[in-house]
Amino acid sequence: MPKIKSHSGAKKRFEFTGRGRLARAKAYKGHLNQHKSPSRKRRHAGKALVAKGDLKLVRKLLPNLKGRV
Repeated sequence: MPKIKSHSGAKKRFEFTGRGRLARAKAYKGHLNQHKSPSRKRRHAGKALVAKGDLKLVRKLLPNLKGRV
């Protein structure tokens, strides 16, 4: 029986917060930012929590990560 592996792409995109929830990066800030206002860029900066409906899918991608989720 082969080992259960975590999804390599998901490992790089999600992390646990101090309280055990899953955090993700916000979208729309990677490139083409010149025409966007500073407030718009600030709004899309930082981390956000993974939505409840997506947790089941993310946990399937990351079976070996330890956390409370």
